[in-house]
Amino acid sequence: MTTWIVNIAGLVLIGLIVGWFWLYRPKAQRAAGAQPIEILVADGVYTPSRIEVAAGKPVTLRFLRRDPSPCAEKALFDGLGVSVDLPVGKPRDVAVTPPQPGEYEFTCQMRMYRGKLIAR
Repeated sequence: MTTWIVNIAGLVLIGLIVGWFWLYRPKAQRAAGAQPIEILVADGVYTPSRIEVAAGKPVTLRFLRRDPSPCAEKALFDGLGVSVDLPVGKPRDVAVTPPQPGEYEFTCQMRMYRGKLIAR
């Protein structure tokens, strides 16, 4: 009987891990008008990490870095050719224009912080 309980608990735990790390997608925040979208850089994540914008239109992202880790020093938009330094404790505005619909990833230089700009 104990073996069954342990096996079932193990399968439930595996399901939770798969759901959290591979299947979970946070809800995307939509850009509203000309207001900058604020992105908090802290605790190893960008918040929000998914941002929906209109393709072909400029959008301003306002990064606020609270994490003093060297990993969080830069934000890289490889698909858009943008790289910016993020000072600790000071907001940094970044203007980007996704040229066509698609997903544009932004990361730190070590690719540990990850976010997506979703152009529709």
